[in-house]
Amino acid sequence: MTRFMTTTDEDSMRPPDPYADPGETIAALDLGSNSFHMIVARFVGNRLMVLDRLKDMVRLAAGLDADNRLSAQVVERALASLERMGQRVRGLPEGNVRVVGTNTLRKARNGMAFVEQASAALGHEVEIISGREEARLIYLGVSHSLEDNQERRLVVDIGGGSTEVILGRQFQPQTMDSLYMGCVSMSTEFFPGGRITAAAMKTAELAARQELEPIVTRYRSQGWDSAIGASGSILAIQDVVAAQGWGSESITAAALKRLQARLIELGQIDRLALPGLPSQRAPVFPGGVAILAAIFKSLGVKQMNTSSGALREGLLWDLLGRQHQSDIREQTVADLSARYHVDLEQALAVRRTALRLLTAVASAWQLTDPDLPQLLRWAGQLHEIGMDIAYAQYHKHGSYLLQNLDMPGFSRTEQQKLALLVRSHRRKPPRSELAAAPLEKPEELIHLALLLRCAVVMHRARKQAEMPPLTAIRADAATLHLEFSQHWLRHHPLTRLDLAEEARHWSDFGVKLSFADAASSQENAAMG
Repeated sequence: MTRFMTTTDEDSMRPPDPYADPGETIAALDLGSNSFHMIVARFVGNRLMVLDRLKDMVRLAAGLDADNRLSAQVVERALASLERMGQRVRGLPEGNVRVVGTNTLRKARNGMAFVEQASAALGHEVEIISGREEARLIYLGVSHSLEDNQERRLVVDIGGGSTEVILGRQFQPQTMDSLYMGCVSMSTEFFPGGRITAAAMKTAELAARQELEPIVTRYRSQGWDSAIGASGSILAIQDVVAAQGWGSESITAAALKRLQARLIELGQIDRLALPGLPSQRAPVFPGGVAILAAIFKSLGVKQMNTSSGALREGLLWDLLGRQHQSDIREQTVADLSARYHVDLEQALAVRRTALRLLTAVASAWQLTDPDLPQLLRWAGQLHEIGMDIAYAQYHKHGSYLLQNLDMPGFSRTEQQKLALLVRSHRRKPPRSELAAAPLEKPEELIHLALLLRCAVVMHRARKQAEMPPLTAIRADAATLHLEFSQHWLRHHPLTRLDLAEEARHWSDFGVKLSFADAASSQENAAMG
């Protein structure tokens, strides 16, 4: 069969070094709706060398009740799996591990509570990513498993709760969609009690085609040179098709039709003892087959090869990009700055001052997380993004955009942090929103918001030739003191007034902001 093998497969030319420096080891965990996957690897030369893999069929999606809450039973099962995986990755540096949750955690009303427990079990933060971000990472994993040519590729990944469809060329996705259908949800809804009938298969396929309908014209008009399937459902279909002798090189429309007929003939999930089909995959297999059949018919696919690269491999390549100054998030921020006509000179001035303040207070305020300067830098660059909509309430417009836009490379939590910082950078700080944010350390975000506000105030005149001449910045646990060059504040009464008002806002958070000219004998400090 033609299954494109990723360069991370175990048949590496060089055996893994069991004594490898953990600082050189990276890991990715995909908390999918059907299975949890872990991959541990090292980057050797220009390829990934796998050190370890682990897969657990957790069936997270099956644990969602009618109110979209994860049941206690499935949470217990999932956490037990993560405790096992945590033994392998807990000792790795924080920046060397990425853990993402997908469709089921996007839907679950108690998803954030589970994320906190999962993060504790693993010893690393779990991120929930959007469907389009999942699609981008899947394409990245698949494209690194294929020959680097100029073909336009259609990539399809059928997960437990969603199906991702992507068009791209080389390593660049061009069109991406995440559809609300997966092998678990489809099997549960259309094959209740494990019964497989012709009517049920037809109804499931039609439901999948209905979900595909809004994207069909767009994809068919662009076209593709090759179709590639990834992840469990499609790989299992390929294995069964090959074992049945219906085609060893790929999945064809004819083979898929024969497979549907065979499932209907067997009639019951517990009778699916098909060669090539793992017993754990059987309960969700009919739903995956119905979805793939719908994709073949709706998009006009005649033949599909498969790839071993998928979301987890994409996470590893994305992680390597972050470590080697090729972070897609930087490009996303730059693209948004251009798209929403941000005054870049002003934004960069605010960003520089905010980062200077952070450097001065980092030790005293315990802001030592290496991700914080990056977060503040992005917030500084995008704090005026809402002005492209309207000046009035632009901080709220910007916050809404950053919370709801598709931002390649960013998790939902990162977008929420950025949105809160932008929302907080002017006017009255949203104390309740900051305090209620479901973040591990909301006090860090509050401190970053205060620093960003201070930087914005100091650059309110928008005269970059007149940068505020800070001669000293001193901080302790609950204080920031700014010292300006001789008589500067005296000659800039509006800035002095703005800082006094800002100090009153800071006092609401238990932080004292004071300021003075170097020549002053007495501080200018606002009384709370």
